Amino acid sequence: MYVNIFLILAHPNPHSFNHAIADVANRALLTAGHTVLFHDLYQEGFDPVLTSDEIPRDGPLSHEVFIHCDEIARADGIIVVHPNWWGMPPAIMKGWIDRVIRPGVAYRFLEGDNGEGVPVGLLQARAAIVFNTANTPEHRENEVFGDPLEQIWKDCVFGLCGVPNFYRDIFRVVVTSDDMQRKKWLDLVHDRVMQVFSGK
Repeated sequence: MYVNIFLILAHPNPHSFNHAIADVANRALLTAGHTVLFHDLYQEGFDPVLTSDEIPRDGPLSHEVFIHCDEIARADGIIVVHPNWWGMPPAIMKGWIDRVIRPGVAYRFLEGDNGEGVPVGLLQARAAIVFNTANTPEHRENEVFGDPLEQIWKDCVFGLCGVPNFYRDIFRVVVTSDDMQRKKWLDLVHDRVMQVFSGK
């Protein structure tokens, strides 16, 4: 059962295709009757810098980070939207991972484990979708660069934190796409969201 869906967006241009993706996903979720916990990191001015005080599990958290931690911990599903920049998420999204996907919230270590072992995932979300945009053709991306974002999100984040079902769609090449192509992509976004989060 999916009720609360955490939707997070990272793109600095409010007129970007990433914003269009997030908007379609948001509207699909609301239509399906979900509660959407939505964050546009750039619009909110999220501070991506992790301080040394914040690193310990019981370290002090800002109100902003506390809200994000609370919402991601009680989310039944997660949707992430961002461009592929140098095979990585934008820095603001990486900083969000550093500050919010934290011990005691998203994972824990077994008793007696000082952090050298394999953590146990704590997130209650049963599924996650990642929507990425790219300006590199698929064949070049795979042959020259591989697909580091797949491993980052599927294995390093959601797999480690206990989210069992992972889906990812990449839309490319955005920079040369026309309105008709973008409409088709947005239809795919809607269909994917409805497929994964079909209702309460």
